[in-house]
Amino acid sequence: MRDVLDIGPINSLGLSTRSGLSTRSGLRALRAELRAARRQLSVTQQRRVAYSVSRHLARDPVYQRAQRLGIYLANDGEVDPSALLFSGGKTPKNLYLPLLSDALRSWEPTRLLFQPFDPASSTLIKNRYGIDEPAYAPATVMPAAMLDIVLLPLVGFDLEGNRLGMGKGYYDRTFSASRTRWRRPKLLGIAHGLQEVAQLPRAAWDVPLDGIVTERGLVWWR
Repeated sequence: MRDVLDIGPINSLGLSTRSGLSTRSGLRALRAELRAARRQLSVTQQRRVAYSVSRHLARDPVYQRAQRLGIYLANDGEVDPSALLFSGGKTPKNLYLPLLSDALRSWEPTRLLFQPFDPASSTLIKNRYGIDEPAYAPATVMPAAMLDIVLLPLVGFDLEGNRLGMGKGYYDRTFSASRTRWRRPKLLGIAHGLQEVAQLPRAAWDVPLDGIVTERGLVWWR
């Protein structure tokens, strides 16, 4: 039996069943609805969610033990983790921010690289999606497998650990079994409760979440 906190009711979007998501057009429509829903949240609502998420994380024993934390910078209505990470000007963990490898390592499939991140001093540049990422410094790259927890943004999730992202597959390629066979960090999705759907399809290459945290609670499945 799963030990869970109440994470709220299933999202009632019309496309939230497995049969409704059997095509690419179905997934695109669901992404559009969920992205629009989170963008409609007011600044006050966003801040409340971010505060609740940070509170759940700060109380979690798995999170408390972690030292090397993969994070993200919020974009497009994503939950902002900075309430937890940067409060009072302090960073309670060793932080690592992802950057795209495609323009840097053209000989391998595009994935994410992780570099140390200091919110006060790190140099950030825009990637091809207009998202801030660290300036490439090869000597500082941390192998993804060596991170303890990675906080993942997402568009949608279900309670089986399936994650709906933007469809580019960066996290799946980065944390595939072939790359993290000997060690893999805990993958923790961060989302608004309204991003929960009844059931998402899982492809053979999809890497499931180990847990999810929303304003309503935190649950680990693995």
